Amino acid sequence: MYQYTDFDRQFVRARAAQYRDQLQRNLAGTLSDDDFRPLRLQNGWYVQRYAPMLRVAIPYGEVSAAQLRVLARIAREYDQPSSEVFRHAQQSQSKLGPQRLETGYAHFTTRQNAQYNWIPLDKSADVMDLLASVDMHGIQTSGNCIRNITSDERAGIATDEIADPRPFCEILRQWSTLHPEFAYLPRKFKIAVSGAAEDRAATAWHDVGLHLVRNAEGALGFRVLVGGGMGRTPVIASTLREFLPWDQILNYLEAVVRVYNRWGRRDNLYKARIKILVKAEGPRFRDEVEAEYRQILEQDGAPHTITQAELDRVSASFVVPRRQPLQPAGEQQIQTLLRAADEADPQYQRWIRQNVAAHRQPELRAVTLSLKRLGQAPGDATAGQLDHAAELAERFSAGEARVTHDQNLLLPWVHQDELPELWRAARDFGFAQPNIRLLTDMIACPGGDFCALANARSLPIAAAITERFQDLDELDDLGDIDLHISGCINSCGHHHSGHIGILGVDKDGREWYQVSLGGSDGSSLSGPATPGRIVGPSFGAEEVPDVIEAVLGTYRELRQGRETFIATLHRVGLEPFKQSANGARHSRSEEMA
Repeated sequence: MYQYTDFDRQFVRARAAQYRDQLQRNLAGTLSDDDFRPLRLQNGWYVQRYAPMLRVAIPYGEVSAAQLRVLARIAREYDQPSSEVFRHAQQSQSKLGPQRLETGYAHFTTRQNAQYNWIPLDKSADVMDLLASVDMHGIQTSGNCIRNITSDERAGIATDEIADPRPFCEILRQWSTLHPEFAYLPRKFKIAVSGAAEDRAATAWHDVGLHLVRNAEGALGFRVLVGGGMGRTPVIASTLREFLPWDQILNYLEAVVRVYNRWGRRDNLYKARIKILVKAEGPRFRDEVEAEYRQILEQDGAPHTITQAELDRVSASFVVPRRQPLQPAGEQQIQTLLRAADEADPQYQRWIRQNVAAHRQPELRAVTLSLKRLGQAPGDATAGQLDHAAELAERFSAGEARVTHDQNLLLPWVHQDELPELWRAARDFGFAQPNIRLLTDMIACPGGDFCALANARSLPIAAAITERFQDLDELDDLGDIDLHISGCINSCGHHHSGHIGILGVDKDGREWYQVSLGGSDGSSLSGPATPGRIVGPSFGAEEVPDVIEAVLGTYRELRQGRETFIATLHRVGLEPFKQSANGARHSRSEEMA
């Protein structure tokens, strides 16, 4: 993991102290709520439907065991609303039926952040100090600025990696943090970086997506994608440069963001993202960027060129741990017997197949800890579970974990000889569900249970589908399926990119859900990034599980051999699935009649 320098630490702690002063003045009435609002947002503090929400940055997904323990402490000691706030939330939610209002947990997001939903604002400065004690913060996790830089959760360990993207992610983080020119962009700005052949970072759906590549001469550089995004207008990013030398990436990004800052819409919130500008201007946008880039190089002297010495300095912080299995000599015989029993267990074999991936070091493996389980929202981890995750990271992964794009945790440095022992420990802690990439490994935003922007609740839909599909043999038979759920058109649950996407909509004060099929995040399994297509009119909440079951029934009927869901859909087209989805509605209506 990258180790913060003394400067980094001083900066983060000074920021926390500054925020404490701002908060105290706001609570004392000398700093108005209107003036305080942009200041708290710059540090990741929102005010949601019932209580403040904190978003903590986890740059490019790397999190240490010590940091997980602090996240656990925040969940345990601070993610607790006053009785008055919680009672009001319960009364408001009771009108909507079954609810989910647990406290004392963190929620991991698709952009490698951690969120809390119940921390009282008057405790927020204490939380900032606690985060700073382990080099964490919420800086630029909100606001119209360059947000947390995200990457592939297997960065630095993937077998298909061209180059490790983490040093570049860190350089980007340092460049973008409090960048004076880009503090107030027309809208938020998200960058994702991938260094592997397989795109596990959904780069084409970002404002800027960066792919490390090598040209015909073997030189390292970036393919630069610009203008991707979801929301009301899903757009796949366009390629601005097929190859940009790696040392010029900051100069080029300076040009991209400068053109966006100059020409992006500020008069219309819904047309302010860079995707709208890129789509509207087409080749003109590319020409503007190239002209700005030439000026930066020729007139400004290329001030942000990355030197080899700087890249080496940052890269040196990402030390590859050399792990050997840690077994006391007296326990070796016992562990050998236990390992033999585990390896004969079909559930262990299923876990190996779904949750364990190959590693660049042949003796190591990357292991995903599933945060998708019955009775708990996707991506959530209680204080106790966070402590358990920290323990597993310390015992089996050199003290490091990663937050994945799919809202799970990954242990990147597991010795293959310790897999049986890890499986037993993960099973005891509830992390060993062998469902990675399967239907119940779904992405979901917090939705209307918490978010003031949501039109409908996401979590009850996720819970109903999870409950319906609990048979592991059935999940295994269905194979790889991406199911994504959003509570509103802002698409925090990435419904556009799901093989099956579910979007909550509001009609006359009631919750309804649109179902789309055929989306892709750009992985090799799914094909090129593309938004899904809606299968018909909206469905009621009680109809959604039946619709999903009908769609999957059609897949079983039409697939050829072990053909995946998305491959079958691409081969036969949308119409048979559309008919089955709408047929499920009519069947349910007849049953109710």
